[in-house]
Amino acid sequence: MVAARAITDRGYTPNRRWVVELAGGRSVFVKQAVNEETGAWLRTEHAVYSSLGGSFLPESLGWDDDGATPMLVLENLSDGEWPPPWTPEAIEAVQTSLAELHRVPAPADLPAIEASPYCQQGWRLVAEDPGPFLSLGLCTHGWLDRALPALLGAADSQTLAGRSTLHLDVRSDNVFLRKGRAVLFDWNHAAIGNPEFDIAFWLPSLRAEGGPLPERVVADLDPAMAAHVAGFFAARAGQPPIPDAPGVRGIQLVQLRIALPWAARVLGLPALT
Repeated sequence: MVAARAITDRGYTPNRRWVVELAGGRSVFVKQAVNEETGAWLRTEHAVYSSLGGSFLPESLGWDDDGATPMLVLENLSDGEWPPPWTPEAIEAVQTSLAELHRVPAPADLPAIEASPYCQQGWRLVAEDPGPFLSLGLCTHGWLDRALPALLGAADSQTLAGRSTLHLDVRSDNVFLRKGRAVLFDWNHAAIGNPEFDIAFWLPSLRAEGGPLPERVVADLDPAMAAHVAGFFAARAGQPPIPDAPGVRGIQLVQLRIALPWAARVLGLPALT
């Protein structure tokens, strides 16, 4: 090693990140967990790199696990092409890479999405305690009362089941563009499930960064996916900040502002009031 530069402007978890310059002139990206939760996430990510192959993955160069704070080494792409802007070519690159990912046989050691937080039926959590969601000011209590039956009915956890490997965190800071393909980073939430949900979960952040409306990207997406995505963010964006990741709630709110009216449109609900 010749030099290491800490990265502090990317990522929402407290993991340590560096770009390390090696003696031979090559640079690599190093990520180290800092606690039990981030250690488990990094092991999931390493399992993906160990089990899958494809143009949608960065090159994995090293792994060390001391049982507490594992460390992952990847090729360094920090100086390359990252969106936004979301050009039609960039959007197509992500769609192409996700299609490739969803065709690859899923690793046996990845969890099913039914066991993940993405399958917690966010609208049921909102129904049990609507206060945090309503405090965001995105709709009235009356609108929520009228819309909840349809949202709860659409967001049936069985619609998330499937056999494809899902990334579940496709956003611009996890996407590198290379030769017409998208290289996907941060696989710590990877699971096995319905590939439509992987696409749906990307669409609100795409729109928030200047991309098209979700239904213009994938016109025939199951409306249940919009209900699931909106419910996930509705149950979380109004909660107190996460101590180790204080920026997460703000990002969730940005995505909820897109996902909620999207779900209302595709489910035929009244306009937000």
